[in-house]
Amino acid sequence: MVTSTSLPPLPNSRTEPDGSAVVRVLSYNVRSLRDDTGALARVIAACAPDLVLLQEAPRFFRWRKKLARLAAASGLVLLSGGGTAAGPALLCSLRATVERTEDLLLPLVPGRHRRGLATAVVRIGGARLGVIGCHLSLDPRERHAQAGLVLDALAGLDVKHAVVGGDLNEAPGGPVFERFGEELRDCRTVAPWGGEHTFTPADPRRRVDAVFATAGVEVLGCGVPSGLPGVAAADLRAATDHLPVLAALHVPAA
Repeated sequence: MVTSTSLPPLPNSRTEPDGSAVVRVLSYNVRSLRDDTGALARVIAACAPDLVLLQEAPRFFRWRKKLARLAAASGLVLLSGGGTAAGPALLCSLRATVERTEDLLLPLVPGRHRRGLATAVVRIGGARLGVIGCHLSLDPRERHAQAGLVLDALAGLDVKHAVVGGDLNEAPGGPVFERFGEELRDCRTVAPWGGEHTFTPADPRRRVDAVFATAGVEVLGCGVPSGLPGVAAADLRAATDHLPVLAALHVPAA
C-alpha cells in the first residue's frame, strides 16, 4: 500500500548559469479523470513538474475544458494531446517555451482501443527537449509494434535530447523495455529514487509506468513520489488507479 515515508530531496527545477536546465518530468495515468480530481491536482502540484505526461486523459465530451481545468488547478497549462492523441496529453509549466507540438494516431487494430502519441519540442532555459507521451496496448504483439512507432516518432522530432514516458502495460524485462533500451535509458534503473511499483495504489506490485531519457540527459532521480512533501498517501489512493512517476533530469544547453 501507499506509505508516507519521507524521501531524500529530489533536485528542484532550475536553470544553470551555462543555460542547462534541471527539469522535473511527471508521468501519470489519470483514468479519464473519473476519480478525485482535487486529489489528483494536489498530487501533481506537489510534485512541482515542468512537464506532465498524462495517460487516459479525457477524449470525448468537453475534453479540452476538463484538461484545462486540471492544468489550472495544478498550476500548469495544457500543451498538447487529449482527444486528438486518443488519450495521451502533455501539460507544462510556464518555464517551457513551446517550439512545436504534434498529436499522432497509431494504427487501429479492429476491436481494440485507438492509441496515439502526444509529442512536443520545448525549450527550458537554454535546453531544448523533445517530449513524447504514450499509452501502449494491452496486447503484447501490438504493444511491441507500437514501441517501434514511438521510436520512429522520437527520430522525427530531430532533437538531441528527449524524454519518453507513459503507461507501457508491461513490467521491466519485457519486450517493450528491451526495445526502448536500444535507444533510451530507463530513468528508474539509472537513478532509483522514491517508490518503484506503480499499479495499483492500494497494493502496488508492478511497475508498468516509466520515464525514459536519451543519452546525454543526466538522470538525477526517478520513482514514485510517495512521501514527497505535500504528496499525501490518501490523495495518491483517491486520485486514480495508478501511481505517478516523477523524474528529475539535467538537460544540457542546446
